[in-house]
Amino acid sequence: MHQRTIFDTPIVNTLLRGFSIGFLKLTGWKVEGQLPPGGYKCVLIAAPHTSNWDLPYTLMVSFVLRLNVYWMGKDTLFKPPFAGVMKWLGGIPVHRDKSSNLVAASAEAIREADGPLALVVSPEGTRSKTNYWKTGFYWIAVGAEVPIVMAYIDYGRKVAGLGPVLVPTGEVEHDMQVVKDFYSTIRGKNARQFEA
Repeated sequence: MHQRTIFDTPIVNTLLRGFSIGFLKLTGWKVEGQLPPGGYKCVLIAAPHTSNWDLPYTLMVSFVLRLNVYWMGKDTLFKPPFAGVMKWLGGIPVHRDKSSNLVAASAEAIREADGPLALVVSPEGTRSKTNYWKTGFYWIAVGAEVPIVMAYIDYGRKVAGLGPVLVPTGEVEHDMQVVKDFYSTIRGKNARQFEA
């Protein structure tokens, strides 16, 4: 993953960081947490994902915390004339009908990245209500040998940021329960669509 993004465009990054800090403060949001030591490469869980507003908030929180994030979105978001802009915002198009090797490709991209790279993955895989979480984010972290950071946007408390760090043990059911326990009190914008 070597595409240039908004996060490594110096003047724009500085301006948008200032804007993000100001906007979030004015609208009553608090940002907390930080990457773990040595966690400049990681998988960031993005949950709950219940609204299109999650992306702008995720980007603003990323600027405030000085993260270099990439995120995966369905390929229809990357059609002209928006393709260049979406990639510049850190987007990576996902072709759902061809996603069989997505986990391996994502893990390899993290391993081979020259600098900081936080890959944002939504375990729900959709903004719609879902009763189960996909484990792709978990296996990407295992394959890349990086920690999982539990990022969140809690619309109920107006707090967003980075929560606990999970180093995958390979015991997927146990580790997924740890993740779901953390998210059980976090409220999405459309809270009825989220179930940890």
